[in-house]
Amino acid sequence: MNEKILWYVADPMCSWCWGFSPVIERIRQEYGDSLRMELLLGGLRAGTKTPMPPQQREEILHHWHAVQRATGQPFSFEGAMPEGFIYDTEPASRAVVAAFRISPDVVFPFLKTIQSAFYVDQQDVTRQEVLERLAVVAGLDARLFSQVFESEAVKELTLGHFKKVRQWGVHGFPAVVGQKGTDYPVLTRGYCSFEDFRARLDSWLEN
Repeated sequence: MNEKILWYVADPMCSWCWGFSPVIERIRQEYGDSLRMELLLGGLRAGTKTPMPPQQREEILHHWHAVQRATGQPFSFEGAMPEGFIYDTEPASRAVVAAFRISPDVVFPFLKTIQSAFYVDQQDVTRQEVLERLAVVAGLDARLFSQVFESEAVKELTLGHFKKVRQWGVHGFPAVVGQKGTDYPVLTRGYCSFEDFRARLDSWLEN
């Protein structure tokens, strides 16, 4: 019998993923003992090199307000993404991959720590020193985290995450993909409530 795996496809700097955080956390609490859950990094704006134009900042803040209204998740809007901010999601994604290499158990909590730091505390999670500090908060050794984060192996692994997501045809986040053998049904594309998602998940698990 093929093991069933639930893949959560997210990006640490995706606002709807932050909105979905309580849903995925509850799924982990209620299904974690009976269902293997894995995190896959989507690469929302990985590799961005140029500062964000004011118009784009306004568009993104508009999304943030929509997420807050729909989900009740906390955001700090005033002063977010200051002038000159480069919205590159690769470092935060790589930090999560690095954390997995060191201690798989901390991956989901560490993702939440990065999300909260960015959306609530207005920390610049594109910066390595910020990510190192958050890794320590998550219980990881700063020096070890830094070495793993900077390694070529983890850079390649992170690109592998982005590539797999594209191969699965997932282009928006959050998404949840089921896996049984060679079958990979997408259980949700985008945000949905816990009740809606649980119904889809239970239906898939029964098949």
